[in-house]
Amino acid sequence: MMPQLALGTTALAQEDLSMFGRDPWWLIVIKAVFCFAFLMLTVLFSIVWERKVVAWMQLRIGPNRHGPWGMLQSLADGIKLMLKEDLVVKRADKAVYILAPVVAAIPAFMAIAVIPFGPAGNEISIFGHRTPMQLTDLPIGILYILATASVGIYGIVLAGWSSGSTYPLLGGLRSCAQMISYEIAMGMSFAAVFLYSGSMSTSTIVESQQSRWYVLLLPVSFIIYIVAMVGETNRAPFDMPESEGDLVGGFNTEYSSIKFAMFMLAEYINMVTVSAVAITLFLGGWRAPWPISTFWEGANHGWWPLLWFTLKVQLLLFFFIWLRGTLPRVRYDQFMKLGWKVLIPVSLLWLMLVATVRALKNEGHDFQQIVLYVAGAAVALLLISLVVDFFRRGSAPDGKEPDGAEDGAFDPMAGGFPVPPLPGQEVPPVPRRRPRQERELIVSGRVDTVSDVEGTDGKGGDGA
Repeated sequence: MMPQLALGTTALAQEDLSMFGRDPWWLIVIKAVFCFAFLMLTVLFSIVWERKVVAWMQLRIGPNRHGPWGMLQSLADGIKLMLKEDLVVKRADKAVYILAPVVAAIPAFMAIAVIPFGPAGNEISIFGHRTPMQLTDLPIGILYILATASVGIYGIVLAGWSSGSTYPLLGGLRSCAQMISYEIAMGMSFAAVFLYSGSMSTSTIVESQQSRWYVLLLPVSFIIYIVAMVGETNRAPFDMPESEGDLVGGFNTEYSSIKFAMFMLAEYINMVTVSAVAITLFLGGWRAPWPISTFWEGANHGWWPLLWFTLKVQLLLFFFIWLRGTLPRVRYDQFMKLGWKVLIPVSLLWLMLVATVRALKNEGHDFQQIVLYVAGAAVALLLISLVVDFFRRGSAPDGKEPDGAEDGAFDPMAGGFPVPPLPGQEVPPVPRRRPRQERELIVSGRVDTVSDVEGTDGKGGDGA
């Protein structure tokens, strides 16, 4: 199969990235400043938009004091944070404590460098120079994005460790576990895109979606990436590293002033970055949506691609806000189970399926035959799992799970922290208050039940 797959990856050697790296230094500076300004303005708008949308979902007013319709609220919050007193914890490792916000924020800005805002060809003119709407591109651009995202997690881990406090340390460790768990599934969702596009270059991946977006060809990869990107950015319902319910405030509990603002900035910039990656890999990148691109030939030329790209980013940011306003925070063990027992196995199976389909197409098989093969394999797996489950349940008494969990009494604190009962286990009865009539009899001083006279067993005693 691998020699056949190599036929689909020959495009790696045929990529034309010669249009990058030829701009004069001042034009590179302008494009870098544009990328920085795009991220900052999007973050300022996203903070206000999040507060407005969540207020609308919860039937509240939201920010409406600073600027027209409260649009300057996020700018006012930034100024307020910068003017606050900057405290340094006495027992903190000061060097790491100060560098941690910088380590978290800088990689978030770096990933946008390889995201295309428009066609790779010379489509726009800036002061008489023709240049692509992209700062730069690499033959391994997606791997560069994964690398920068991984480095950014170290800022959160170091912030929790260097604070010298228990709860920030737990938040940093949780963040490290999330990175390990969800970057595996995210990387495998990228691999399916590589098999179809034959490239790791962001501009080449967008160009390969000219006829059909990969969200239609690879829907499972898209869903896996969407779940993984929410976990990577520590956003609700996967915001365990800063869970105020059990960690007070998480990894940034001991931070204040501008250092706290940098962590907040890094979170929102990561939201923009992962949204841009999702658009580049699955949603056609800078291309206009289907109804517009059919009847308007110039929709994907000039400065118009920047508009479509920005609208797609805002739609995915609304998705982040929607999740925060509607879903409760999941338990940490549920979150880890989702990553290791659901996303990673599904990613592996889906990647094998995509590789099989690509190999069959390279061998010249008809698409309908490939669909029949894939559907037959899926039905066979479902039947096998159904038979195994049927016999497994049939071998257990009363249809219960044969895990032996019912042999012993259920102890909710057996693992050192509260856990729910397993299948076959029963929760011990919870002491209940007396009925209202019995409480009134006790208050009035009259005898309420036989147990008050004879004890709980009806043979005397104090009824304790």
